[in-house]
Amino acid sequence: MRLFRLLTLMISLVTPTAFAADLYQVEMILVRQNAVPAIVSRAAPEDWAAGAQSISPDSLRTPSLNGEVTKLSASTDYTVLLHKAWQQTLGEQATKVAISEGKDQFGQFPIEGTLSLKLGRFTDVDADFWINQINADGVVTASERLKTQSHTKNGQLNFLDAGHLGLLIKITSLTAPAPRPAPDEIPD
Repeated sequence: MRLFRLLTLMISLVTPTAFAADLYQVEMILVRQNAVPAIVSRAAPEDWAAGAQSISPDSLRTPSLNGEVTKLSASTDYTVLLHKAWQQTLGEQATKVAISEGKDQFGQFPIEGTLSLKLGRFTDVDADFWINQINADGVVTASERLKTQSHTKNGQLNFLDAGHLGLLIKITSLTAPAPRPAPDEIPD
């Protein structure tokens, strides 16, 4: 019996604890940088959300970056295309979510894309979005595409620059304690 307890203890020390997924709030702002000429790409594919899960309405959260959106909207340099916040679990396995905005026309949206997140020392972000022009018949006639990958720091607002399109993203743990704020003044 003692050997069994010792063996169990050894296995628990060797087994990584990183398999657990924690709850995070993800907030993103998709912007067009008006000073950079738009690059029109091929039309978005019909299977744009392949392998991605939709964000459930219960997971949607009230955005906290409204001040940044107000500043961006007040500037002629940027156009805010999409602003969403939701909660989801993140872990060492990448999670891919489908994000869309606007009226669905034959499975296509004016704004559609996927966001894949993988937790590590930093969070790996793989963003793939299309801003579509849809004609009166519901056919996508042209698209602008943001395709970028980055390692982002959690709890901070990160900007992913993809030419004429950009993505502001903030990933915040809902289970870890909040970091202590830096002191305003360093004592002597």
